[in-house]
Amino acid sequence: MPQSETLRAKAVSPPRPRWWSELPLILLVYVCYSAGRLLVRGDTSSAVEHGLAILRAERFLHINAEEPLNRLFTREAWIGVPADFWYASLHYLVTPAVLIWLFRSRAVRYRVARTWLMTSTFLGLIGFTLLPTCPPRLLDAGYGFVDTMARYSSYGWWGGEASAPRGLGGLTNQYAAMPSLHVGWALWCGVILWRYGGTRTAKAAGVIYPLVTTLVVMGTANHYFLDAVAGAAVMGVGLLLTPLVLRAAGRIRDRWAARSQLSAQTSEDTHAPIVSGGCQTSAGERIPRQRESALSSGAEPDASPADAGDGAPAAAR
Repeated sequence: MPQSETLRAKAVSPPRPRWWSELPLILLVYVCYSAGRLLVRGDTSSAVEHGLAILRAERFLHINAEEPLNRLFTREAWIGVPADFWYASLHYLVTPAVLIWLFRSRAVRYRVARTWLMTSTFLGLIGFTLLPTCPPRLLDAGYGFVDTMARYSSYGWWGGEASAPRGLGGLTNQYAAMPSLHVGWALWCGVILWRYGGTRTAKAAGVIYPLVTTLVVMGTANHYFLDAVAGAAVMGVGLLLTPLVLRAAGRIRDRWAARSQLSAQTSEDTHAPIVSGGCQTSAGERIPRQRESALSSGAEPDASPADAGDGAPAAAR
């Protein structure tokens, strides 16, 4: 098969992903996610201004659902405490679990789903960098919000600084609220479970998980309603960009494969052994069947029969 057809076939049917290549890629995305959140953690004044602007817009549009939810979560500990555990844990457990399940049981769908998640995450990082936003829980107490993570911190491993474990709050960016990737990742999980779960339980989980997560991030005062909307929008844009990202990755993969194949071919040509290289025919020695080949081809023999036993080359005589 010509090289161009081989590369085209590989582009149409990409190889099955392998865990040893996927794991470093996912770890890289998580490192970028964590580093991106830390880039703007010191921009407090801008973050507060952005948070207040979102709150004013929501109140004007009467969509400030986070305010009554936060009062409910604060008043009812039996709701607030599980919500804090939900916020602090499931974000980092459910998403990897769905990724692993998809990798093992739906490998054909995995590449697209993984690319969608990664593309959307990078879009979210851009939002964190360009629009640092103070969450409701960090606003002045006069705005009426209570930080339930701090209020119920004695029930869990987190301290008073978001969902970070006690003593590690300085490693987080508490102003990475817009968009809400808690909601975005939960929506991704919901879509995957709904489309590929195959059972009613999986489909029900695909609906319940993102909805409850949206209520949790608002009720715990970690996000505004518009943060949740932005998280869903980021996932939508990421889904639209996924085919473009896959095609670009395919072109890079094809070029790399072509370059590697060319390098291997060049190496083979360079190190290929030369038959009879450095060898010479001794005086009076003839290649076996040389006369028969010459006669069968109709060519005149180089020497007469009398010369055969002479023992000296014709040129010497």
